[in-house]
Amino acid sequence: QVQLVESGGGLVQAGGSLRLSCAASGRTFSRYAMGWFRQAPGNEREFVAAISWSGSTTYYQDSVKGRFTISRDNAKNTAYLLMSSLKPDDTALYYCAASARPVSWRTTDYDYWGQGTQVTVSS
Repeated sequence: QVQLVESGGGLVQAGGSLRLSCAASGRTFSRYAMGWFRQAPGNEREFVAAISWSGSTTYYQDSVKGRFTISRDNAKNTAYLLMSSLKPDDTALYYCAASARPVSWRTTDYDYWGQGTQVTVSS
């Protein structure tokens, strides 16, 4: 089992920045690829970014490329999502997830999920 706890969400004005953190406990964090997903009211959960266990490979949804950066610190058992140039369309509940498979954008490839942290971007 892997337990994931997100933090760092909040209310920010458009153009601002936030850094989300995902603290992991349980099994060896460095063995898992990590992903960030988000879900806005009335929408399905969607992929945002993912990073391989080593950090050498990253994937991003097209709409966040150049604005969001995913990273991880295996020594601290933590993954991060730095979000810059935020837009109102980025408003959502953000989840981190862990996958025992190679890095992926598919929600079905992820085995463990956090409870989410709310990000609200005002215009």
